[in-house]
Amino acid sequence: MSGPILTLKDVTLGYDRHPAVHHLTLQITRGSLSAVVGPNGAGKSTLLKGLSGALEPLSGTILTKGAARMAWLPQTAALDRSFPISVFDLVAMGLWHRLGPFGRLSPTDRTQVHDALSAVGLSGFERRTIDALSGGQLQRALFARLMLQDADLILLDEPLAAVDTKTSADLIDLIRTWHAQGRTIIVVLHDMQIVRNIFPQTLLLARECVAHGPTEDVLSEHNLARARDMIEAFDEAAHVCAQELVS
Repeated sequence: MSGPILTLKDVTLGYDRHPAVHHLTLQITRGSLSAVVGPNGAGKSTLLKGLSGALEPLSGTILTKGAARMAWLPQTAALDRSFPISVFDLVAMGLWHRLGPFGRLSPTDRTQVHDALSAVGLSGFERRTIDALSGGQLQRALFARLMLQDADLILLDEPLAAVDTKTSADLIDLIRTWHAQGRTIIVVLHDMQIVRNIFPQTLLLARECVAHGPTEDVLSEHNLARARDMIEAFDEAAHVCAQELVS
């Protein structure tokens, strides 16, 4: 199925009525591989929260077409690593969409969990608690959980942050595999070289859309300089704009 999987119409997102992303209108094509980039404070994580449904828009609409199942991986800093959960149980949570809160793992389900852990290089880590994992190992486990979620639309917020080079390469390979399977993937990243090498589509954000389209066109020096200037000029104390207050 072609066409847009996500449509944003004049979307503003923020906290306590203070906007962090302004008047965003765009479409994400089904099966596309897109990066979201921009300076610090550009609203990239806020955008993914909005797309995931974790944050209601202050105004505008976000439409998901075709009842797509969505998986969202926030930054690992948002995960409470002190919670006493094993690597196996963390990954098995990826089957929640099928089992629900009270379902029991079948032998087939357990095999799927072991296979997912093997695919990310964590065989033998099943009984470890997540607080015993390195940053790269935790991210591998979270990617294994994503594999079991079997989502049509995957949102990843800084998945390569604070991981070693080998882990980064392995996770990029998984992202490419998911894309080859026809899944739609949106990834927040800072490394522009990875974006240029891997991602055909890019959204350059600076609280507003600076540019969206083919990566080579979006990441021009002019656009990057404009994004920096827009962030420097942004007023953190600004109120919600008048257009957004109209119901």
